[in-house]
Amino acid sequence: MGRRRAPELYRAPFPLYALQVDPSAGLLIAAGGGGAAKTGIKNGVHFLQLERIDGRLSASLLHSHDTETRATMNLALAGNILAAGQDARCQLLRFRTHQQKGKNKAEKAGSKEQGPRQRKGAAPEEKKSGAETHQEGVEFSVENLQAVQTDFSPDPLQKVVRFNRDNTLLATGGTDGYVRVWKVPTLEKVLEFKAHEGEIEDLAMGPDGKLVTVGWDLKASVWQKNQLVTQLHWQENGPTFSNTPYRYQACRFGQVPDQPAGLRLFTVQIPHKRLRQPPPCYLTAWDGSTFLPLRTRSCGHEVISCLSVSESGTFLGLGTVTGSVAIYIAFSLQRLYYVKEAHGIVVTDVAFLPEKGRGPELLGSHETALFSVAVDSRCQLHLLPSRRSAPVWLLLLLCVGLIVTTILLLQSAFPGFL
Repeated sequence: MGRRRAPELYRAPFPLYALQVDPSAGLLIAAGGGGAAKTGIKNGVHFLQLERIDGRLSASLLHSHDTETRATMNLALAGNILAAGQDARCQLLRFRTHQQKGKNKAEKAGSKEQGPRQRKGAAPEEKKSGAETHQEGVEFSVENLQAVQTDFSPDPLQKVVRFNRDNTLLATGGTDGYVRVWKVPTLEKVLEFKAHEGEIEDLAMGPDGKLVTVGWDLKASVWQKNQLVTQLHWQENGPTFSNTPYRYQACRFGQVPDQPAGLRLFTVQIPHKRLRQPPPCYLTAWDGSTFLPLRTRSCGHEVISCLSVSESGTFLGLGTVTGSVAIYIAFSLQRLYYVKEAHGIVVTDVAFLPEKGRGPELLGSHETALFSVAVDSRCQLHLLPSRRSAPVWLLLLLCVGLIVTTILLLQSAFPGFL
């Protein structure tokens, strides 16, 4: 039996590092590039239209935005505004989609070809800043807004961008260990403080103004503005390896399903140093108010590279440095889906199809869909089949029908059976 494969949804002309999904328009946004080196590899942000064609989820290139010499390494989405981490700075982009008038249904229907495809009439060259794309009755434009330097180390690199819950603030972190918070869309700085000695690996913004940061100094810290509230200590209630230091690789807030006010924090812990026989990595769920650990579970010996939480807080998505992709149930931290070396090289980002907007329409009969991108320039689709069992009343009805059928057969075979 061959190795399990995930469908390839799209292949870009450059390495992919970041991924976002716009649920209202059904857009998949993938970004990356070759950087400033003169290798001929472009840098850009690609906007892909998600559609269901013949019962299958498909993606087609709607617009290609050229980012010149800057590769986009991380993305955050707030409505129709993108925050793109590019080298030492953050660039805000605004995109707009309009349906052109006067197009007939045949023109709007598009090609029925499945799989990765470019829409009719798409220009081979990438579009410049502010350019518009007119394809199949869709008018699409991208505008460069404000840009600001967000990292000031000797070798600066912004590693993470996150919007707050109401999209009024943007937090950034990078190699200099500082958290900086900016107003949106002016990018006026409102807060700056030293959060870690060394690089900030990830950060998450909570609904109550709290901020969680994880860094290469092996610490995970909870902040209220620039004041330290607490630090996370996962090993005190879990496995302990005296000779194996762990660091926090990722952190994400997620809702508690069926509890509108409930909140969980999820973190990934990986060995700080690469070992010949690597110890396991770990997933931990934390109470979102007290920041006490709820449960910790091993997620295998492959080093985790990225983490995502589904919109409802039901699922966790993981990518690894060896290219594997997995989906976990958030409540129990049990693995539901796994494809070994789906990409064959480091998975740089994963994102779930949102459960609002066009999400249910695009998802079809599946329970969830996870997208993954990697340095191999590919975007892959990971579908989790529905685990929902038949309702109890239907099972009872089937049992009654089976009993009645059996009795009738026995009566016909043995008159006077009852």
